[in-house]
Amino acid sequence: MADLHTRMAPRVRELTGEVVARCAAELPFYRDLPREVLEGEVTRSVTAVFGLLLRALRRQDAVGPGDLARLIEWSARRAEQRVPLEAALAAYLIGAETWWRAIGAAAEPHELEEAGAGLLGCLRTAMPAVALAHQQALEDLSGEDKRVRRALLAALLGGRPHEALADAAGVELGQAHEVVSFAFDQTPPPRLVQSALDAHAGTLVLADHAEGIALLPSAGEALWQTLAATVGGNPLLSAAPATDLSGVPEAAEEARRVLELVQRLGRPPGLYRFDDVLVEYQLARPGTGLTRLAAKLDPLDEHPYLLETLRAYVRRGHNRRQTSLDLHIHRNTLDYRLHRVAALTGLDLTIPAEARLLEAALTARTLKP
Repeated sequence: MADLHTRMAPRVRELTGEVVARCAAELPFYRDLPREVLEGEVTRSVTAVFGLLLRALRRQDAVGPGDLARLIEWSARRAEQRVPLEAALAAYLIGAETWWRAIGAAAEPHELEEAGAGLLGCLRTAMPAVALAHQQALEDLSGEDKRVRRALLAALLGGRPHEALADAAGVELGQAHEVVSFAFDQTPPPRLVQSALDAHAGTLVLADHAEGIALLPSAGEALWQTLAATVGGNPLLSAAPATDLSGVPEAAEEARRVLELVQRLGRPPGLYRFDDVLVEYQLARPGTGLTRLAAKLDPLDEHPYLLETLRAYVRRGHNRRQTSLDLHIHRNTLDYRLHRVAALTGLDLTIPAEARLLEAALTARTLKP
């Protein structure tokens, strides 16, 4: 197809301009590039690719090892410049479409089949390598980004200088944040958790999934709902506010303590704050008081079914009907068991002060080392 090559060679410059203009008009990423980038690096890349397509009009093996290496290097560089893979592939396809339209206008009927085979051959060789190189470069960048973000989070949690790391990570930090400590009954993929946190916050969230801790602009019941719906795994969360960045270490310690406490207490999935466990937190302090409180229930040691009944009754907020349903027993049986608890412990659940003492004793027994 030497004649077709001769006819197409003078059009490379014109077609390059057309492709660059279409990319700028049709692809959001290219639309935002400065004119000097479009007229410089982007134009040079399109010209080089058209050079390969032009060569394919003379021989089928137009993309040699050296050409492929250059394509891979270009793709890696595009990834380092944060060009999305979909934008890079779309640009190649716009180029192929523009080239084929020009071929259709310039070629004789008997030249079209071979010209089409040459174009498809170039695409078949180039595009998988381009996509793979681009993706690998993006993963390398992502890994480095994650490392810097983890270092930034560690600096904030440790109260250390963080400004340089924030600049390196491209993260703009406000003052008020919430530290969230989280756990799941089954470990989900970190990428899925990160995506859910980002979606909730509407911005990139700093998180260390191995430590189960994250720094968000704000948290709330909606955060738990997002994680439960998106990730599953019965998420258990605790949140503590930091009014400024200097308060992040203290907030992180509070969030960790609250999460540990609700885990020990066997609380249901949800988001908890310090105010939700104030009494339990104070009861958890080791000492004589905790031991003596727990000892109030020692008379039930030989009657584990009574202790189970008391726990269910307290958990249901003294609701006899719900407790009976939970334990699969008759209301009369429940009343008998509660009467036995009162007789053995000397504490009557119908007397508010004694009922509170029994509840505190239950908590102390759960938290006692």
